[in-house]
Amino acid sequence: MTLTRLNPGPRMSEAVTVGDIVFLAGQVPDDLTADITEQTRQVLANVDAVLAELGGSKADIASVQVWLADMADFAGMNAVWDAWVDRNNPPARATGGVPLARAGMRVEMIVVARNPAPR
Repeated sequence: MTLTRLNPGPRMSEAVTVGDIVFLAGQVPDDLTADITEQTRQVLANVDAVLAELGGSKADIASVQVWLADMADFAGMNAVWDAWVDRNNPPARATGGVPLARAGMRVEMIVVARNPAPR
């Protein structure tokens, strides 16, 4: 089984494919001063960009872990998620409240997807 790394860096790769499965690194917002809706939009745009670079789309997503710094942001995150999610191919999802790595970060998402183009 082949293991391929997308954009490896000194600490992590943007994604790792193992056979038919893709593991994305935690996707985080760019603007740590933005509210939960904007941060969620940024995270989902990052997910879309990584999947597109692999030749896929959100229809390839199998599961998502959503981490919120404050569970009071659940409704705001869901409002953006609901507008973004592929209604014909909704992934499995779990959401939890956790301390996140940087001050101001309100949401992080971990995605596991089907490898759209096995190499």
